Amino acid sequence: MNPKQLAAQIGSRIRRARTANALTLSALAQRAGLSEAFLSRVERGEAASSVANLVKICSVLGLGLQDLLGESAKPDRTAIAVYRGDDRNRHLELESTGYHWHRVAGGAPRDRIGVFHLVFPRRNKMPVMVSHPGQEHCYVLSGEILFFVGGERHHLRAGDSIFVASEQPHRAETTGEGEAHVLMTVAKPEHEPEALDWWRMPITGPGQQSRKAKSQTKEEVS
Repeated sequence: MNPKQLAAQIGSRIRRARTANALTLSALAQRAGLSEAFLSRVERGEAASSVANLVKICSVLGLGLQDLLGESAKPDRTAIAVYRGDDRNRHLELESTGYHWHRVAGGAPRDRIGVFHLVFPRRNKMPVMVSHPGQEHCYVLSGEILFFVGGERHHLRAGDSIFVASEQPHRAETTGEGEAHVLMTVAKPEHEPEALDWWRMPITGPGQQSRKAKSQTKEEVS
């Protein structure tokens, strides 16, 4: 593979991962500490990037360098994958909310299911509701959370879980003294290009609509 082909491959894989992570070009550039114009050229295969910059990009997208440089791209749909506890990417932090998360499984464009490990912060909360196509299941690994669905409030402790049709307005927040760890499974409709990961949505004030929520009640979440 010549340098031009390699640059095109890297750019294409960065763009696909960015889209799968529901990030705009501007958001990825900001989090990676790069200029948007430069990152745009990298995605188009028009500019080569240093290994140091690729590491920054990978850390935001939850990728390893081999995902960008490997000879074969990941399939559009996962057939089988084994995930080892000692080779997970570190948790990614959302600076605006304090949430930490990493993808446990899924992530290919045609995967219908994604599994995430979320760490709810003790203080920062996103007080607005969100609704979107699909279903989700949250299993509390440790700590306690309050899960709001419509006008109902459910207090969940370690070992408890909740299954929600995501079209209903919902949000969650930690309660008690410490952090809460949650294993979350998201199922998206077949026609949707990506699952909506509400903990990664930009914060809006009460009454404002989130640009990413795709149904009637487009308020944001914890």
